[in-house]
Amino acid sequence: MFYHMTVAGLERDLPICPVNENLSIAGFVIFGDQELTVACARELLKRAPEYDYILTAEAKGIPLAHEMARQAGDKKYILARKGPKLYMRDIFSVCVHSITTAKEQKLYLDGADAELMKGKRILLVDDVISTGESLKALEALAEKAGGIICGRMAILAEGDAQERPDLIYLEKLPLFNPDGTVKE
Repeated sequence: MFYHMTVAGLERDLPICPVNENLSIAGFVIFGDQELTVACARELLKRAPEYDYILTAEAKGIPLAHEMARQAGDKKYILARKGPKLYMRDIFSVCVHSITTAKEQKLYLDGADAELMKGKRILLVDDVISTGESLKALEALAEKAGGIICGRMAILAEGDAQERPDLIYLEKLPLFNPDGTVKE
């Protein structure tokens, strides 16, 4: 089963994937799809507020944040990691639970990146916003670092995220019943 959609002027067929016995979602992955990543970054930048740094979470937001930064001429974007790395210093973290992740996770921010964010306008970017838990974790990291959230952007808004007035996104993505029909 697939869900056919158009995003940033490009057509894609997304596989419908079961989350549990009552819910399925359409799998949207920009990894490896350079054409889609470039087009989505271009369209999001047209709608982006003024910002100093883009912040995204590992892993699916990375190609989007990278391409947005490249197109905008930014020298750097900031990445919240799913695990601390040896080269990270003065690390702090927050907990997150996402619809596509079976267990609670943590997001980690390097102290040097946190220092860059202090007093700066931070644009939060992700591929799909659904429950908003990943976004909340990014917000908490940015605020803990002293950053000022200036916007929240995603390629797709899924489920209740479609009703968020604070979210800028390109397209709506429905939730699905186990048989592949759109949930009402």
